[in-house]
Amino acid sequence: HVQLAESGGGSVQAGGSLRLSCAVTGFPETTRSMAWFRQAPDQEREGVAVMFKLTGGTDYSDSVKGRFTISRSDDWNTVYLQMDKLKPEDTAMYYCAARGRGETNWYDPQQYPYWGQGTRVTVSS
Repeated sequence: HVQLAESGGGSVQAGGSLRLSCAVTGFPETTRSMAWFRQAPDQEREGVAVMFKLTGGTDYSDSVKGRFTISRSDDWNTVYLQMDKLKPEDTAMYYCAARGRGETNWYDPQQYPYWGQGTRVTVSS
């Protein structure tokens, strides 16, 4: 049974940085990828970054590419999202997610059966 718990959110001024963490327990061998999503008020949940377990490869949404970095601990028990050069439009609830099958359409939240409770990020101008 996979359980995910995010931490590290907070308030920061534009241009600042935050590092989110996602503690993972019950991580099955079949888990194929870990991803970060975000959801702003009245917006759809958006895929931000993903890391594929088999290859270690990563991908990012265009809106965060070059500013955010996804990484993990060696044992895959923690997944991180380093967020630099934050902008007010990055303000959202951030969630980590895990999936056990496939790696396509990583940005589609419906592909992920496991979710954390979220951590809030607020960026002021």
